Amino acid sequence: MDASDKLIHHLQETIPLTENEAELVKQSFKEVALKKKEMLLFKGETSSHMRFIAEGCLRSYYMDEETKEHIIQFGIEGWWINDLYSYLTQTPARQFIQAIDDSVLLQIHRDTLNKLYDEVPAVERFFRMKFETAYVALQDRTINSMSKTAEERYVEFRSKYRDIEQRVPQYMVASYLKITPEFLSAIRKNLS
Repeated sequence: MDASDKLIHHLQETIPLTENEAELVKQSFKEVALKKKEMLLFKGETSSHMRFIAEGCLRSYYMDEETKEHIIQFGIEGWWINDLYSYLTQTPARQFIQAIDDSVLLQIHRDTLNKLYDEVPAVERFFRMKFETAYVALQDRTINSMSKTAEERYVEFRSKYRDIEQRVPQYMVASYLKITPEFLSAIRKNLS
């Protein structure tokens, strides 16, 4: 299955598309190939695209004043990745997005997407549902980071995202969980 077919299959899990609508969607997205460690978005750029991951693994992160990385999101095949705040407000991105391994994405510029909403109304419904899901996930993660122990957060991460844990370095998992790699190592040792 090529990248465009993966996108159509992904969309059709949520919304119905006719053959003509599927073709319009395919024509609206452009393929982007990234090598391992290649940057997709830099802090300060404005995010103007929605991005679907057809192959590979990426991360979005920000850097604090001490240049310490804080991972906000991982993305794997069948997921979307973006600095949504930058995209929705059209302000400079606060995040970096980088390929963790060789990746293929399909992206659509916001102007093209807005036209596609008019041509294929189901696509607008799809993205509304995606934004709602993203908001709920963000709120859940925020509350969990305040109310759960590091061990509880790791156990939940491992059960929800086993495939990600096996694909990314331990220090990145630790960053995502807001703990040190050494503390994550101790948690893993306690659990085994």
